[in-house]
Amino acid sequence: MTLEALTASIPDYAKDLKINLSNVLSQEGLTKQQLWGTAVACAIAARNSQLAGAILAEAAKEMTPVALNAAKSAAAIMGMNNIYYRFQHLVQNEKYATLPARLRMQAIRMHGSDPVDFELWCAAVSAINGCGACVASHERVVREKGLTEETVQAAIRIASVVHAVAAVLDAEAASPAAV
Repeated sequence: MTLEALTASIPDYAKDLKINLSNVLSQEGLTKQQLWGTAVACAIAARNSQLAGAILAEAAKEMTPVALNAAKSAAAIMGMNNIYYRFQHLVQNEKYATLPARLRMQAIRMHGSDPVDFELWCAAVSAINGCGACVASHERVVREKGLTEETVQAAIRIASVVHAVAAVLDAEAASPAAV
C-alpha cells in the first residue's frame, strides 16, 4: 500500500493523525535524509508492518541506500539499547551502571551515514520506546553537533505521529468490523 493510500485509510476518529502525518512528513527544519530516516526508524519502532512498508517505500525514493540502511539500524540497535538502559535507569541500583553491557553495538559506529542524522534517529526511536536515559543522551549529542531544539522537536513530532498512527492501524486491524 502506498503512503498516500495508507493515510487515506486512517479512520475519521483519527482525522488529526491523518492531517498530522501529512504535515510532519513535509515539514521544514529537517533535511530530506533526516526527515525520512526519522520516519523509517520510527515506523520500524512502532511495529506496524503496514505503516513501515508504506514509509519504507516512500523513503527509498528520498534517501540513499546507505542512509536508509542506517535508519533501519538505528531502529534495530535502539530496540535493544532502550530496554537495557531503561532497566538500568528504572532499577535505581547504581551497581548496574558499573557493569559492562556485553552487548554488541557496532551499528552505532559502523552505520556509514551522517553521524548526527543517526543520533537524531536514535533519539526519536528512544522517545517511542520510552527510554529517558537514551533520549537525553542522544539529544545531548545532536545538540553538541549543532542541531537546534527546533530540529530535534521536528523529529520527535514525526515519532509521536508515526507511533500514534501505528496504534490506530493496529486497532482497526483488530476491530470486529475488520474481520
